[in-house]
Amino acid sequence: MGVQSIERAFAILRTLAVGPSGVTELANRVDLPKSTVARLLNALETERAIEQDQVGGEYRLGPAIEEIAGGSSQGRSLIAAAQPFLVDLSKRTDEASGLDIIEGRQVQFIDMVESGQDVQIRNWTGESGPAHALSAGIAILAHMSESDLRSYIDGGLEQMTPHTLSTAEELCDRLTRARSAGYVWVYEEFAEGINSVAAPVFGPDGVVAALRIHGPTYRFPDPDHSHDIGLLVAEAAQQLSEQLQEFDQ
Repeated sequence: MGVQSIERAFAILRTLAVGPSGVTELANRVDLPKSTVARLLNALETERAIEQDQVGGEYRLGPAIEEIAGGSSQGRSLIAAAQPFLVDLSKRTDEASGLDIIEGRQVQFIDMVESGQDVQIRNWTGESGPAHALSAGIAILAHMSESDLRSYIDGGLEQMTPHTLSTAEELCDRLTRARSAGYVWVYEEFAEGINSVAAPVFGPDGVVAALRIHGPTYRFPDPDHSHDIGLLVAEAAQQLSEQLQEFDQ
């Protein structure tokens, strides 16, 4: 239970890294009972990891997190830079879009813009999943060093659904195609009923993140437009990459 509490606390912290939020909204975004979230918020506030403007107000990251991070704003800067691209992608496709990074073997969902559809997709912001099962993860893995990729494969390929890549040969083939096309589709490989497409985002020192569009299988993608949607997210990722590299100069 201790490990589970830590995982849940980090899910809350990752969600608050996107912006301030109230208890009810946080509970919805991390998919936990409101009572559980309230208990974890109380513990995090005691440690100064989060803070509240006023009683009953929204929570935000606290001074302890800034101290641990050494004042670094790299993550927030990436989210801020990507936000206009996510909004545009969602408007143009009428589906949800997201920004993801990789930490170890896991893709972290760090931001999302919802679609305008009546039926919405669950918001995974603050959560994570194995890189080989996610379009963003494959987009990033495709540009990692050979040694890092080999280390990832040696760690095993966890099966999330019956459609998840299960062998090194399958993964390497998908990575090759992702590098060639500039984007990669994943069909129900992380969660059944969900398809997604992603493209890599590069900083001055290599791949740093991926932009993603995802939606339910019954409507996304339109088979006649899957290539066009792939090119759309690839173009947005390229433009964001150019912007990030300009900022570093």
